[in-house]
Amino acid sequence: MTQNSPDAAPAASTPADPARERAIGGVYTFVAYLLWGFLPLYFVLLAPTGPFELVGWRIFLSLVFCVLLLTVTRGWKPLIAIIRRPRLLLLTGLAGAFIYINWQVFIVAALSGHVIETSLGYFINPIATVILAVVVLHERLRVAQWVAIGIAAAAVVVIVVGYGAFPWIALTLAGSFATYGLIKKRIGPSVDALSGLTLESAWLTPVALVLLVVTGAAGSFTYGQVSPWHTVLLTLAGAVTAIPLLFFAAGTRRVPLSVVGLLQFVAPILQFLSGILILGEPMPAERWIGFSLVWVALIVLTVDSLAAARRSRRAGKDAVPGVSDVAELT
Repeated sequence: MTQNSPDAAPAASTPADPARERAIGGVYTFVAYLLWGFLPLYFVLLAPTGPFELVGWRIFLSLVFCVLLLTVTRGWKPLIAIIRRPRLLLLTGLAGAFIYINWQVFIVAALSGHVIETSLGYFINPIATVILAVVVLHERLRVAQWVAIGIAAAAVVVIVVGYGAFPWIALTLAGSFATYGLIKKRIGPSVDALSGLTLESAWLTPVALVLLVVTGAAGSFTYGQVSPWHTVLLTLAGAVTAIPLLFFAAGTRRVPLSVVGLLQFVAPILQFLSGILILGEPMPAERWIGFSLVWVALIVLTVDSLAAARRSRRAGKDAVPGVSDVAELT
């Protein structure tokens, strides 16, 4: 990437200062999660645009933004190299399918007054990642990780029984994003963030076109129909999608995964506070109990993961704690 991008490399004549690089990486990662935390408020501003038109524009304009950025940063060569590898290309398509599910459910929830439940989904996400590690990768869990999973399961039961509704939004967001993260982990460093987002958006472009055509046929098309300010905000949906991902990629290359694992809670905390304090969504006692149990599970998981990382560093190994095994947020 060029010197104007978040991930620009230091000049060859100037050796990188590890402490400075870690500090910059921490700032980049925090900014990414900060932007993701306020994303529901941005989508609410786009009313009366419906969730399906919004996702259609988000996909299409993300592709446009990525193509422009690839041109400016001269990043076409890595993209073409990925296209020539069928396995990587198919994996980006599979990743695109799961990120579409995540985006669609997230935006439906944000526009229908369920921002608090979206925050629950991203609180649960680290636990869903650990479960996938057991089911798909056949990893063995430590006792504390099993305890965290049990507490999280109890939280879901409390919400279902006490609140009288199954938290399908939260569980779909957690499951789809954890699966997306697993696929991205399988892809590994072979696909950089910009090329990956470009290919995922390209795979989803036919879906976006169908969504926009159906929206237009139903007479609920809003682009350019509401106000100039609304049109500008809707046009920026692609940049709003891509920029946090690029900050995230630039940050996670510079900081330990344990730091990323702790910073990931910034986004759901901000979504939770936005839902309560700004959007005025209800938070009955049953929800408080359910959320409290999830937070206890996350504390157990985080403490155990940090302890495991510390033990691995002492043993001279490269640890990847379960709570830190995350991919990009919505």
